[in-house]
Amino acid sequence: MNTTHHRPRNGRRTAGTVLAGALVLLLAATGCSSKAEDGKGGGEAADGVRTGPGIGADTIRLGALTDLTGPYATLGKSIVQAQQMWADEVNADGGICDRKIEIVVKDHGYDVQKAVTAYADIAPDVVALPQVIGSPVVAALLDDIQQDKMLTFPQAWAASLLGKDAIQVLGTTYDVDMIAAVEFLTRTKGLKKGDTIGHVYFEGDYGANALEGSTWAAGQAGLKVTGQKIKATDTDLSAQVSALSKEGVKAVLISAGPAQTASLVGVAASRGLKVPVVSSAPGFAPQLMKTPAAPALAAMLSIVSAAPAVSSELPGVQRMVASYQKKYPDSPVDSGVLSGYNAAQLMGADLKKACESGGLGREDVVKAHRSQANADTGLGTPQNFSDVDRPASVKTYVLKPDAKAVGGVVNAEDAHAAPGVEDYLSGR
Repeated sequence: MNTTHHRPRNGRRTAGTVLAGALVLLLAATGCSSKAEDGKGGGEAADGVRTGPGIGADTIRLGALTDLTGPYATLGKSIVQAQQMWADEVNADGGICDRKIEIVVKDHGYDVQKAVTAYADIAPDVVALPQVIGSPVVAALLDDIQQDKMLTFPQAWAASLLGKDAIQVLGTTYDVDMIAAVEFLTRTKGLKKGDTIGHVYFEGDYGANALEGSTWAAGQAGLKVTGQKIKATDTDLSAQVSALSKEGVKAVLISAGPAQTASLVGVAASRGLKVPVVSSAPGFAPQLMKTPAAPALAAMLSIVSAAPAVSSELPGVQRMVASYQKKYPDSPVDSGVLSGYNAAQLMGADLKKACESGGLGREDVVKAHRSQANADTGLGTPQNFSDVDRPASVKTYVLKPDAKAVGGVVNAEDAHAAPGVEDYLSGR
């Protein structure tokens, strides 16, 4: 799943892929300098605001590289719709910097080469990317995003994405969440020194980073970790459950996708391995609560997440859910809705701050973003974007599956920083 592909340097010249969704409108660009007319060049608009790619006289064009036809299609649709809802709300309120927001959506189907082509197609015409789905996709585009100074919010949380000025992991990273997971198990499930925990994880950056966190935390707690590396195509985890049973594990961590979580928990329950299971956030989707594995998931599974449940009582979350249900009555409300809307709101705050400083060029937007040390959308914990080498937040929620709840989960524990996280980060 997370194999890194290197983009050929002439990738910009490849043909564009088919546009997914009708979210591209013509730029109306009267009244701005010749360089800024189509939003492709730099320059200064008639209102005195510095411009650049994606900025017209009355439009701000953002890009989304998403998955609408691959393994994360449900997530991609939720994020796209949530971000379009945000854009519609902003535009109804007058826009940002007297400009309307437009979002150009490209579907890569979780295919890295398609994503590289799609990026080459839209990069000249957008100022920032509030959504890029897929660790391997982000890995393939890292150099180009940095070179283009394109503020990008990946839907990926590997610590390997830290340290890059233009790329912002929102919330925690996978390792921080797994430290919280181990602490949760020792504090609430009776694990003690000498016990063994299993960790099933995807190959690549996602799984490797999660394993770093669990291994470190287990070492601190005197626990042993036995790892089981799997591929994204592995959807029957019977062999892994058998191996973990032989190891006598007292709990299992999983950092994979929803299909793998359902298989692991379902098989474990049927074979009598009824131990606590804690999943990384991408390993759960509300659709799982409509599968035969639902009773086992409700009984055995917890989820560690930088974001609260969409069933949360936070006023901002409740307002967002009500608006989304009204706008998209036939679509489920899942974590992608909250993730997408949160990212869009944060991007909006960056654009407003950049405008106030007199510029909407890409470097202006990155600078505005990195000046935000306490960004709070009301959709979770405040975030600090001022240190490129640290996660924006170190506070993790613990969620619990609940088939009756909106989004299929409820908050089991409010966001908190697990003891030892700061020691881990300072030693990394």
